[in-house]
Amino acid sequence: MEPATVLRLAHEQAMQYPSVDIDHPFGPENSVYKVRGKMFMMAYRLRGVPSINLKIDPLDGEVLRDAYAEITPGYHMNKKHWITVAGGAEEPGDRFDSDLLHDLVLESYCLVVAKMPKKDRPVDPVTFGGRGSAD
Repeated sequence: MEPATVLRLAHEQAMQYPSVDIDHPFGPENSVYKVRGKMFMMAYRLRGVPSINLKIDPLDGEVLRDAYAEITPGYHMNKKHWITVAGGAEEPGDRFDSDLLHDLVLESYCLVVAKMPKKDRPVDPVTFGGRGSAD
């Protein structure tokens, strides 16, 4: 997936979620996506390549970094809890696609929401976006 497509799709998805705001604390070229004031995604250029940082479960992050060249440890972030996603030139048989990107953005948002006090959560992080059941 092209790097610019990664940014566009991630932005479009994140802006559909409840209580999301964009801030620019690191300058106008770096967009920080927050849910109720807590960061779950950052969009920026890394060595000229459009990239995003996303929060991730540490075990999932390990597996994803091993499986996809587009996913690396979080740039300027805690390497255990964040990943960087940067698209690359599309090639036949690419496994990194829009469905995976969708899942990663959703997971990042829900991980941050899950750490909030229940009364402050804009959604149920267990069930939001079809993630699971509330039983």
